Amino acid sequence: MARTAADEHRTVARVFTDRVRGTHPEAWDDPAPCEGWTARDVVRHLVEWFPAFLKAGAGVELPKGPSVDDDPVAAWATHRDGVQALLDDPATAHKLLSNPHIGEIPLDQAVDRFYTADVFMHTWDLARATGQDEHLDPAKCGQLLEGMLPLDDVLRASGQYGPRVEVPESADVQTRLLAFIGRKP
Repeated sequence: MARTAADEHRTVARVFTDRVRGTHPEAWDDPAPCEGWTARDVVRHLVEWFPAFLKAGAGVELPKGPSVDDDPVAAWATHRDGVQALLDDPATAHKLLSNPHIGEIPLDQAVDRFYTADVFMHTWDLARATGQDEHLDPAKCGQLLEGMLPLDDVLRASGQYGPRVEVPESADVQTRLLAFIGRKP
């Protein structure tokens, strides 16, 4: 049986949640691999961009938690649970997300493609910023890299990814994915 967007989010969010919970309170302001960001900003990014994307594209409003500045752990947990509830809702399968850049696509696919993939990649950023386990699932790294390679020009033009970092062809798939999105693994 194929994994659903809800299954994928549950798995990816669980690992990110482990990194959020594993962050020492004094480490939230430590620098992250994204230029100008701290560990707290990695969580802020996920908690802030996605609700606006959902509201504009599908009229969906996620529950609001505390501010990331006040409580990054609770802010993430509220956000994660809201996204999971959306994906677990059978009605979501019949909703579309409309966006001028991507057109209309099923809401669950939009969440999986744009948001869950973002959580997966930012797991490494939070782990690196806070000195935690940086290992990412190699199969998921390979799937994302394969899907992103043909979109190199589009992704760079979006401004969402840094310049590609050169790594040897022999590098493992996680290193190649991180280098592709502009990280220096």
